[in-house]
Amino acid sequence: MPWLCVRLSVDRERVDSVSDALECCGALAVMLEDAGNEALFGGAGDDELRLWAHTTLCALLPADTEPSQFVRDVTALLGMNTPLTWEADRLPDQDWERAWMDRFRPMHAGGYLWICPSWLAPPPPPAVVVTLDPGLAFGTGTHATTALCLNWLATHALSGKEIIDFGCGSGILAIAALKLGAHSAWSIDTDPGALAVTCENAQRNEVSDRLSAVTPQSLPAGANADVVVANILADPLIQLAPRLTGLTRTGGVLLLSGMLEQQSAEVERHYSAEFAVETHVRDGWALLACRRLALGT
Repeated sequence: MPWLCVRLSVDRERVDSVSDALECCGALAVMLEDAGNEALFGGAGDDELRLWAHTTLCALLPADTEPSQFVRDVTALLGMNTPLTWEADRLPDQDWERAWMDRFRPMHAGGYLWICPSWLAPPPPPAVVVTLDPGLAFGTGTHATTALCLNWLATHALSGKEIIDFGCGSGILAIAALKLGAHSAWSIDTDPGALAVTCENAQRNEVSDRLSAVTPQSLPAGANADVVVANILADPLIQLAPRLTGLTRTGGVLLLSGMLEQQSAEVERHYSAEFAVETHVRDGWALLACRRLALGT
């Protein structure tokens, strides 16, 4: 199938942050090119990637993507006032996604938790392995915001807990929580494709009997959970503050991610009245771990 490649000119010091934003806004892969068009494939933050003084980032996207809207989304996520310089062209029917996938390897998410593509041998016990292949739904564990959420889940006791993953993407966070001992999970997304992928991944990981994938409108009235995860973007986190607060039980934890570090203070401001907040940062992205306070505390 053909692909769309949106190319953006980036200085060396901004390669990581722009690469992360491209993935967060839907890029299936990010390719780095030097002035001589020598290409390297890999995820953002890959230690094996060389960086040139002036780098072109090629975001690989489905052919029907509107490039100007994609660049506007990336610019807004980065909080930039000056638009990025870009151009777009169509790529022929080549297996670019496979070239990207070939760079994947089992990823240690924290504690005993590992994320492993189905075509690779998983780590041996006592590893807790989530089997997940890269695909169209966001959330394979490589992005810093997803990694922050996975690490929190892997390093906290989840046995018997009930989970809500609001904006589930591939379902990776709810599935990881279930494999780490959580009792049940709701995976919520507005995208039917994401819900379908979540159900497929839950079945592959043998947790489908404990996971329900629904739209926000289909979540039962009064539903709440011990751990609520929302790995989306800063503006939706602010707009959804009343709902996400209501989904979190007293004493429970609300994990907010998908924001840049410089956006975290503004997001926290909308939750601090009812939560005690801890901030975790990785590669310029932030996770707010918010424990809901009892009334009057």
